[in-house]
Amino acid sequence: MNYSYIIIDDNKESAQKTKSITDGFSELIFLGIASNYDEGLNLILEHKPKLIFLEIEPADKKSNLSLALISELYRYLNVVPKIIVTTSKKELAFEAIQYEVSDYFIKPVTRTNMVKSLLKIGKSNKTDQIAPVTINPQEVAPESEEIIVPNIVRSEPLEIQEEPLILCVKSYGDYRYIDTRDIAYFQADNNSTDIHLTNGEIVTAFKTLKLFEGVLPYPFVRIHNSYIVNSNCISRIHTGNASCYIKNTTIKLPFSKSYKSNIDLIISEISNGNYLEI
Repeated sequence: MNYSYIIIDDNKESAQKTKSITDGFSELIFLGIASNYDEGLNLILEHKPKLIFLEIEPADKKSNLSLALISELYRYLNVVPKIIVTTSKKELAFEAIQYEVSDYFIKPVTRTNMVKSLLKIGKSNKTDQIAPVTINPQEVAPESEEIIVPNIVRSEPLEIQEEPLILCVKSYGDYRYIDTRDIAYFQADNNSTDIHLTNGEIVTAFKTLKLFEGVLPYPFVRIHNSYIVNSNCISRIHTGNASCYIKNTTIKLPFSKSYKSNIDLIISEISNGNYLEI
């Protein structure tokens, strides 16, 4: 999943160091930097980023940067972005937790911090997408049916069976509907993209790989300038020769250094499932 973000920090050097780390993650889309409260608020309201890196103990007190900015966002936004605090002291960590920030980084921000935080945010987003089911016992039913409403108190929302995501590939009046679970990987071919299915079939879409990267959720991950892979179709990852192997085939896809963080995300996601390492 891609996350647009802004950095709010009164220290220009510190802000650039944070950006140098975020630049190494293809799923992070930079929108801008603000150096004080007013600039930061305006930037957030204008661009509505998904992620904010926020300094809360500024060197310049006139910048007015603090956790109060988070409270202000609730006045204007229905959905408040994920907040990652970036600061040089630990003292406000507990208070930051009360504001439900996603993470708390002690400067300087490191690549390891970022990988862990993105994994955490990704998991949180998946949980948020599961909505509780409401049963209304007063709904009218046919006379032949009896409604029995058990007196059950659930501490967790009911699990919902998600519908498969269908990809529609349109070309000159021809509409091709593809269950994304049947897609093994995407391969760029100039201004078109070849969609490789698990049954060996190839469907060509006259769209760029960048477009697919922007609209497809996990398990589809960009691993190379020319490839997006379905993580569920990976049988092996060899970091030594920088290759991903596709299940039930002899196909191996290269991954590039610039997308190494995405490979780390795939490995972590697989490890968090039903996984036994020997």
